[in-house]
Amino acid sequence: MSIQLRTSVKTLLGLITVLFLLTIFESCGSRSSSDEQDAGKLLSLPVFLVDTGTALTVRDYLGTIEGKVNVEIRPQVEGILEKIYVDEGAYVRQGQNLFKINELPYREALKNAVAEETVEKAKQKNAQLEVESLKPLVDNDVISDVQLRTAQANFEVAKAQVAQAATAVATAKINLGFTDIKAPSSGYIGRIPKRIGNLVTKGDSQPLTILSDTREVYVYFSMSESDFLHFTKGGRSRDSLDMEHSNKLIPYVRLMLADGTEYAEKGVVDAIEGQVNRTTGAISLRASFPNPDDVLRQGNTGTLKMEERKPGVLLVPQVAAIELQDKTFVYIVTPDNKVRMRAVILDGVSGSNYIVKEGLTPGDRVVLAGFDRLEEGLAINPQVQNPKKD
Repeated sequence: MSIQLRTSVKTLLGLITVLFLLTIFESCGSRSSSDEQDAGKLLSLPVFLVDTGTALTVRDYLGTIEGKVNVEIRPQVEGILEKIYVDEGAYVRQGQNLFKINELPYREALKNAVAEETVEKAKQKNAQLEVESLKPLVDNDVISDVQLRTAQANFEVAKAQVAQAATAVATAKINLGFTDIKAPSSGYIGRIPKRIGNLVTKGDSQPLTILSDTREVYVYFSMSESDFLHFTKGGRSRDSLDMEHSNKLIPYVRLMLADGTEYAEKGVVDAIEGQVNRTTGAISLRASFPNPDDVLRQGNTGTLKMEERKPGVLLVPQVAAIELQDKTFVYIVTPDNKVRMRAVILDGVSGSNYIVKEGLTPGDRVVLAGFDRLEEGLAINPQVQNPKKD
C-alpha cells in the first residue's frame, strides 16, 4: 500500500509542476501580445527634423512711377495759342514741333529792334566822323582839345547804344523763336489743358503739357530707418550712388504691377536720399527699371519687392506652427517619443517655412499634423519627413 501511495503522490506532483509551468508560459505570452497590441495603437504622425538652412525673405514697399525724363512744357512768351501739332498720349521725337503761339507781335518787335539798331549805327558813324574831323584841328592848335574829348565821349556813347540795340535785336529773335514750342527730348505727351485760341503766359499755373520719356523709369519709394539700416548693414547712405556701389548695399528689386502681375524686368536702387525724414522716420529711395515695351507709364503705382538671403537660420514648415493668444507654439517629440508643446519666436517667412529666432535647436523633431489628437505627454510613433526646402 505504501509503495502505491508514493507512486500516486509523485504522479500528482508532476502534474502540478506541468500545470504551473503552462500557466507561467501562458502569462508571458499574454504580456507579449498585449505589448505588441499597445504599440500598434500609437499614433503615427509625420515629424520634421529641424535643421539650419538659407532663408529668402521678401519685403514690400509701395512706389510711384515717373519717367526718367519728366519735363513740364511751358510757354516762354505770352500770346495766343495758334496751333497744337500733337495729341495727348502721342510719342514725339526730340525737336518735334508741339505748339505754335501767334508770332505776329514778336515779328514786328524784331523789325522795330532792327530799325533801332540801324539808327544807332548811323549815330555811331556820325560820332566817328566828328572825332576824325576834329583831330587835325587840335593837332594844329586851331581849336582846344576840349571839343575833341567831347566828340570822343559822344562816340563811345554811340558805340554803347549800338551794342544795346544789337542786344535788343537778339532778344527779339529769341522771343520770336519761342513762339515755336518744340520737344526738348523724346517721350510721351501728357494731358493738354489749353486749346487753340487760349491766351498762354509764362506765369500760367498749369503747363501746356508734360513730356515723359519712359524708355527707362524711376520708381520712388520709402522705407523705415530700421529697414534701411538692415539692408545697408551699417546704415551707409549717400546722396547718389553709382549702380555698382548700390548693388552692394541694396539688392535688386522686383516690381508688382497694379493688376497683381510681376513686371518682367528687374530694377536696381540707384539713388538714396541723404537724410531720414524726422516726421515720418523714413528715408526715400529711387529704383530704375528699363521699360523697352512701354508697359510702365508716368503716374503708375506698384509694389517693390526686395529680397534678402539669410544663411544659417532655423526653418520649420508653417503647417507645424499653432497660434494661441498671440503666441506661436509647436509640438516637439522628446527622445522617448512623447509630445511636448513649446513656444517659439519667429523672425519672418521664407516661402512655406517660418524662420525661427528662439525656441528650437537643430535636431529637434517637430510634429507636422494631427494636432487635434495630441495632448501633452502623449506617446506617438514619429515618421520623419523630408520636405522640399524653399
